[in-house]
Amino acid sequence: MSDSPIKTPFVPRYFRSQAYTAAEQLSEEQRAELRERIPRLLQEKDAVLVAHYYTDGEIQRMADQTGGCVSDSLEMARFGAEHTASTVVVAGVRFMGETAKILTPHKRVLMPTLEATCSLDIGCPAEQFAAFCDQHPERTVVVYANTSAQVKARADWVVTSSIAVDVVRHLHESGEKILWAPDRYLGEYVQRETGADMLLWQGSCIVHEEFRALELTELRKYYPQAEVLVHPESPGAVIEQADVVGSTTQLLKAAQNSSAPQLIVATDAGIFHKMQQLAPGKELIAAPTAGHSASCRSCAHCPWMAMNGLVNLASALEQGAPEVHVDPQVVAKAQHSLGRMLDFAAQRSAQVLGVGDA
Repeated sequence: MSDSPIKTPFVPRYFRSQAYTAAEQLSEEQRAELRERIPRLLQEKDAVLVAHYYTDGEIQRMADQTGGCVSDSLEMARFGAEHTASTVVVAGVRFMGETAKILTPHKRVLMPTLEATCSLDIGCPAEQFAAFCDQHPERTVVVYANTSAQVKARADWVVTSSIAVDVVRHLHESGEKILWAPDRYLGEYVQRETGADMLLWQGSCIVHEEFRALELTELRKYYPQAEVLVHPESPGAVIEQADVVGSTTQLLKAAQNSSAPQLIVATDAGIFHKMQQLAPGKELIAAPTAGHSASCRSCAHCPWMAMNGLVNLASALEQGAPEVHVDPQVVAKAQHSLGRMLDFAAQRSAQVLGVGDA
């Protein structure tokens, strides 16, 4: 009898080469025409394309090939601010477009669609959040970057997933109590790591909260040499099994540096496009979000990110719309809370990368 491990009866979903977006409905001729038209429009409109790691691989390739940027939301905004282009086209979700506008208020910011939002953003309405803060005036307000411009404006600090622990630890050591929003799983992770007194808003990411610890335990039996990479927006029981916990950028770096032949990845499947490029010799396995009876073993892909496609990207450039607008007073207040994080990172010589999310 062979001593080799029994292989799983199901087939985990690996990196998916097809697009997740409406572009799947296009013919190859239509796609080819858009691949030619969009770079021409970017040049004609003095525009640069910045795309999140969770968008479709077609969009990510377009950003790379036209001198744009594929990254997390903060780096997308900073790249757009530093680029010479007068127009920044943000392929991602709405709070990312707003962050770009906050850091670059003098530039025009376009998005393929303003309907692409985020469960963390819509789960933390500005008025309700402000009232919650008012009930706890003794606490320092720290919000995750996956929030609206209005919520950022109400905060004392904005943080990314890569620097959240460092900022909260600094505040905790200074004797401050924290009011945290919106992701409760990331908040719980930061609280465990720092021991800080944190009051948590009960938001969550609809993608990351679906990862399942029991099924992950089962999957690891079939891949005993695999390393587990987990985004901290995931439930605590999933995080406990991680070899690496980190932001999108940190997970990509971990994949590059890992000596493991296989990587089980618990974040949005859109990251697999870039991860496969950076770690071409690795077998990438999507972490499970459901049990054996489910129709999809791992369905980890944001439906709002999937709204970015070649068609609406070309339309945004041609029409100059939809454009992101943020009230100047909100911009000024949000720049303060974002600036605190950037100054903190500069003082610590830290590289601030990675939003999860978002």
